[in-house]
Amino acid sequence: MTTNSKIALVTGGSRGLGRDMAINLAQKGIDVILTYHSNRQKADEVAAEIQALGQKAFVLELDSGNVKSFDAFFTQVAAWLEEQTGAPTFDFLINNAGTALYAPFAQTTEEQFDQALNVHYKGVFFLTQKALPLLKDGGRIINISSGLARFAFPGSAAYGSMKGAVEVLTRYLAKELGPRGIAANVVAPGAIATDFGGGRVRDNKELNQQVASVTALGRVGLPEDIGGVVAFLCTEEARWITGQRIEVSGGMML
Repeated sequence: MTTNSKIALVTGGSRGLGRDMAINLAQKGIDVILTYHSNRQKADEVAAEIQALGQKAFVLELDSGNVKSFDAFFTQVAAWLEEQTGAPTFDFLINNAGTALYAPFAQTTEEQFDQALNVHYKGVFFLTQKALPLLKDGGRIINISSGLARFAFPGSAAYGSMKGAVEVLTRYLAKELGPRGIAANVVAPGAIATDFGGGRVRDNKELNQQVASVTALGRVGLPEDIGGVVAFLCTEEARWITGQRIEVSGGMML
């Protein structure tokens, strides 16, 4: 195992985009703390892949929509960091955890809205806030948004607008944390073929073809199109990038 590796915390790192981010970070020599919501087995499989690459991995359960659980979560994170490195600090926070919400504006319920808001905006806001004492000066924050904050597809009014809020928040983080040398950026994937939202983009042939037809590079995205960009933003080469929205969509809806 490596010593003195930098350390990233990836929420929702057990599958889909988060899994690919975690693996790409490990390939760059970064240790990974990854969270899962319900599937411990999948998270452990990702941890094993990270360890096979020679990096450390630590798996923790997290409900990213439950702000009241964050203090206890960071107590566990700090204890592991202290044990591994002698200091309760880490370098990179990647706010990736998310759930899908597909509902026409007119039919979106308050319950659906609140549930999505807790995960996609309130959770990101307060998880980042509570991470600040542990996040090293010169560190990075990467928030995951969506192409749906730029272009509108019917059925994503709540989700898309919450991602828009995260994009504005990221600029504020870049501004307010700049004095600590912390860079904050957004990565906004386009439509990706994963199990997200019940695998809609991956499994619905008609939707898949529709997305491909409005994408400059002519296909839907894959998880492995995204993770490397997130990992790049954690490298020394990306040190001068902050407050930016980087869309990784193959040129969708240009």
